[in-house]
Amino acid sequence: MTKGTGRTPAPKLKRRRWWRKPLQRVITPLAPVLIGGLLRVVGRTLRPDFSLCAPLRERWDRGENVIAAFWHDRMLMMPLLAAGVPVSILVSQHRDGEIATRALAPWGIRTVRGSATRGGLSASLNLVEAYRRGDTLAVIPDGPRGPRHEAKLGVIRLAKITGATIFPVSCAVSRAVRLKSWDRLIIPIPFARVTFLVGEPIDVAGSARGPELESYRLRLAERLSELTRAAELRLAA
Repeated sequence: MTKGTGRTPAPKLKRRRWWRKPLQRVITPLAPVLIGGLLRVVGRTLRPDFSLCAPLRERWDRGENVIAAFWHDRMLMMPLLAAGVPVSILVSQHRDGEIATRALAPWGIRTVRGSATRGGLSASLNLVEAYRRGDTLAVIPDGPRGPRHEAKLGVIRLAKITGATIFPVSCAVSRAVRLKSWDRLIIPIPFARVTFLVGEPIDVAGSARGPELESYRLRLAERLSELTRAAELRLAA
């Protein structure tokens, strides 16, 4: 209420920025090309250390497929670890999912569109089909919208259905930019060192129900957090 008049001031009208939608129409088709190209160029300069990834890489060398689980903020480094391995990953049905689909294609990574809230059932069925086809499933337990570093049950249910072993994976980067997004996404800087760690695998019992599934979820979240801390400490040493 305005002092002395008894009247409530009119709310300020927000200016419509007319240029936003046309700009999005231009940027959206270009973004996958730009991001994909950037990832390939930067990827060639990075110095990865896979010395602590033997259990997972040995499975791949034997032609076995698994579920690789990692936090959302580390996703840009994962194509380095899985180079040459048939991989399918779940991405959002929104615009950023389309960008991810086109950007990851040059790496040989196939995408399945969906999420826990939209297209969840069909996405799960497509992931099961990809696993039975021989693909490793790359799953982000805290995706697609967080909360950050909080694992959801989807990956546990997927492991139960497929019988796949879950390998927790994390990494640390010596030089990187962090976005101010919900996940604080890590973007590595050229020539950075990247240390990868693979944790003890998790096999979900086919008979698991309710509280037992929850215990697997907590175990995965704990191992991913431990791996992340260990990778950062190892890189800093």
